[in-house]
Amino acid sequence: MIGRWEAVAGLAAAVVPAGPAAAAERPEPASVEIEVPAIGDLPATMMSAELFVPAGAGPFPVVIYSHGRASKPEDRARLKQPIPRGHVGYWMGKGFAVVAPIRPGYGVAGAVDRERSGTKVSADGSCGGEQRLAAASAAAGGAVRAAIDWSRRQPWAMKDRIVLVGTSAGGLATVVAAAERPAGVIGFVDFSGGAAGYPKERPGASCGEAALIEVFRRAGRGVRVPNLWLYAENDQYWGQQAPRAWHAAFAAGGSPTQFVMTAPVPGEDGHHLMLRGGRLWSAHVDPFVTGLGFGPKPVGVGPPVSSPEPE
Repeated sequence: MIGRWEAVAGLAAAVVPAGPAAAAERPEPASVEIEVPAIGDLPATMMSAELFVPAGAGPFPVVIYSHGRASKPEDRARLKQPIPRGHVGYWMGKGFAVVAPIRPGYGVAGAVDRERSGTKVSADGSCGGEQRLAAASAAAGGAVRAAIDWSRRQPWAMKDRIVLVGTSAGGLATVVAAAERPAGVIGFVDFSGGAAGYPKERPGASCGEAALIEVFRRAGRGVRVPNLWLYAENDQYWGQQAPRAWHAAFAAGGSPTQFVMTAPVPGEDGHHLMLRGGRLWSAHVDPFVTGLGFGPKPVGVGPPVSSPEPE
């Protein structure tokens, strides 16, 4: 009988060639199920994830990727591809397996919105609501933690060589998960992390700026692994002030951290830095990954191509 690892490896070998050319491909993922334990008042549940494993004998270092958050329930329900394929290629080109969960509350119509921030914005741009950002970020971080624990049990994974990567709400989830000091995690990259952005009603000004300062402050007391934060100057969800304040609060805890405000993403909302600004961020992510001990960027592997993804 062919085991799950052999089946996944065979799939990867059939789709992803070895070496730098892997980043140019769009590999098909295996689909796996991951249990998310109870978190506070939230019951235990299951979440699906896309799994990409390089060809070869392994085991491999692992990237756990956390997607963003669409503002409309119908858009969250339509989420089926949690990671852009170009970003898969970027990490597989560096030798990583990639685990990309669809967190609870996404991908299923009518699912409980476990990451509801509680914020609201009025027509005049003023903020209101109940501000439950700490609970929302804890729910998101708990899903990331479940993916970490699951990955460490897999035979194709290096259980002590895990890197977390997230964008937008997934960036926030990444930071919160890392604050628990999960075994095996050696660093993380936060792309445009935050919450409660309303780019149409409040361009460049999050309704969660003040509340998230405290969330990030608490996280900074726990994180001890190297980490890289990346935001663009023209981010219409947070602007420039909030990311700097969030990172300053986080950095006060003594984490080995680096903050980068890139030049504007040309012709785009800078919130989509990860998707549309590969040349802006790869100059920072490449040396960060090298610093974690994974060697230089392979020749011929470029930044990821554009691909639709949630907010």
